[in-house]
Amino acid sequence: MKRIWTLVSAALLTGAGAPSPAPADDPYVWLEDWTGPRAMQWVEAENKATVTTLQGDARYAGYYRDALAIASARDRIAMPMLIDGRVFNFWRDADHPQGIWRFTSEADYASADPEWTTVLDLDALSKADGKKWVWKGATLLDPDEKRALINLSDGGEDAVSLREFDLTTGQFVPGGFDIPTSKQNEAWLDPDTILLARDWGEGTMTASGYPFVVKAVKRGEPLAAAKEIYRGEASDQVGVHPMLLSDGQGNRAAFLYRGVTFFGNQTFLLTAQGPKKLPLPTRSNVQGMIDGQVLIQTSEDWTSGGVDVPAGSLAAVPLKALESGETLKPAILFAPDARQSIDGVAATKSRVILSINDNVRGRVLVLTPGEKGWASQAVALPDNATIGIAAATDRNDKAYLAVAGFLAPTTLWALDAANPRPTQVKAMPARFDAKGLVVEQYEATSTDGTKIPYFIVHRKDMKKDGSTPTIMTAYGGFEVPMTPSYAAITGKLWLERGNSFVLANIRGGGEFGPAWHEAGRKTKRQIIYDDFAAVAKDIFARGFSSPRRFGIYGGSNGGLLMGVAFNQHPDLWNAVTIQVPLLDMMRYEQIAAGASWVDEYGSVSVPEEKAFLEKISPYANIRKGVKYPTPYIWTTTKDDRVGPQHARKFAARLKEYGLPYLFYEDTAGGHSGDADIEQGARLQAMQMVYFSRALEGD
Repeated sequence: MKRIWTLVSAALLTGAGAPSPAPADDPYVWLEDWTGPRAMQWVEAENKATVTTLQGDARYAGYYRDALAIASARDRIAMPMLIDGRVFNFWRDADHPQGIWRFTSEADYASADPEWTTVLDLDALSKADGKKWVWKGATLLDPDEKRALINLSDGGEDAVSLREFDLTTGQFVPGGFDIPTSKQNEAWLDPDTILLARDWGEGTMTASGYPFVVKAVKRGEPLAAAKEIYRGEASDQVGVHPMLLSDGQGNRAAFLYRGVTFFGNQTFLLTAQGPKKLPLPTRSNVQGMIDGQVLIQTSEDWTSGGVDVPAGSLAAVPLKALESGETLKPAILFAPDARQSIDGVAATKSRVILSINDNVRGRVLVLTPGEKGWASQAVALPDNATIGIAAATDRNDKAYLAVAGFLAPTTLWALDAANPRPTQVKAMPARFDAKGLVVEQYEATSTDGTKIPYFIVHRKDMKKDGSTPTIMTAYGGFEVPMTPSYAAITGKLWLERGNSFVLANIRGGGEFGPAWHEAGRKTKRQIIYDDFAAVAKDIFARGFSSPRRFGIYGGSNGGLLMGVAFNQHPDLWNAVTIQVPLLDMMRYEQIAAGASWVDEYGSVSVPEEKAFLEKISPYANIRKGVKYPTPYIWTTTKDDRVGPQHARKFAARLKEYGLPYLFYEDTAGGHSGDADIEQGARLQAMQMVYFSRALEGD
């Protein structure tokens, strides 16, 4: 399914990011003016100083060359999309830095060197349109999978344009759907009608910049003629978006999600009589459909029809029961234990593929419906790795699984869900020398006694005297798990030189399901920051590193984590990279999509929550005279999700207090810095120069 409102995946600034009235004690609200001349002049000056420092370092050229070579290597795995009996893939390399969309046959895809047919060249399209188009995916537009709506972003923003594309001819459809830029989400209702949530004009967007009105757009008719299907409320923290499910038996159903809060949904089934509200838990999501059974993943306990479904489970209910309004009696397909969580769900023609995290290690199950209930079968795959569902389709039981570990390059496995014996079909070559490196998992004890797991990658012969330069990352929010992955550029630029890497599985994330997340939500959030500090202290106690040689980094909500860690424990690290961050928690609700995250962070309109946000807000808690490590703060102008405003203001406050810092704002790339492969390589190289300067020297 396509879900739009996670912090790690969508938003649109309204009013061009114009700042709200300035508080009397905040002299830097003018930096909230998203692309205002004064703000951009400030950015230009700051960038010049940082580029001189980091790109002027003798190490930068080599780091950039290696990072770019890895990002553009032609022997990467072309990750599949299964459409109309073909394998599609979006691909970037040195010749196509913005990327091409292409396809090959399923048989040829399994070969060592498939023959690809390009259907869309974004570099050529950008040149023709005078834009910097960034690929944001495609939505299949008809039941025969012959057409799609291509999502294109100008420069990497979450706001997209939608253009109808013919998968048979490889051309945009003349006179087809062509929807102008907005933050928008779509689903096909029939071959000539799409359900569309977007900015329809004044009064149709929530305070967080999401649409709350869904209309039916007919082929050949202007947007002004679209018929309203459903309207949420302007007070909703998120918005409304449509979704269509189908299965291999020909069942189809259209749903609407209303995000009243970030985690609290109202789910509607679209019927001939109009939208019908469904008796589903508010903290649940529809994940697919198989044989007329709708799959529901829940993040809260749910009791219905005498069945108790634990939080974090996957259940199924008949579509007919949803349509008729009869009492739902969910069938439980999977219920996690205390150290498990669901990572991915995919419905094939006759099975459900379920990927889970088991003590932060990937597992895959195939679930089969039957007269006596659902059967579960484990799939034999490499251990101590992250396993993701790369592609699946309800047209047959074919699927692809991606497997990767810290030292194990990504492999791709083909799976027939009806006979789940996976076969490796692709393997990415090693991108760095892992000889002598090991991965270990330890636990740190947090302030409340909870054991917090973390992974450390280091040389087997590492001296345990605290002398090893080490970088650590974490996320800690939104029930998002952080799991092992093959970070090739980190391996090449950092691990190859004898340094170490740490991934901390702190609370707030989803490593161990909803309870792990709930433990750090809103005013309970300090425990997330305590967990992070506890891991660092455990590393030092074991002699793996020391504050002088220790650096940390994180982005988005992880950038907030870095800002808090910078303030609360400046003695624990000697380098802090703060990426595309939230930092002004007293005004975050008024910046970009901030209002949508009140369910995670709390609101300044609630006295207890305001007091807590005031206590932890990185921007509000910088202190004069404190010896902080020199932070590296980077963001992008095109970030219309968190917005660059937080990073700018934080840097300006440091400057006011005479504290050292580095600030860089890339002018493209959106929230993830993904405008093209050169940008990604540049950001990686600059960050590694920063860590090398801070942690490897005398």
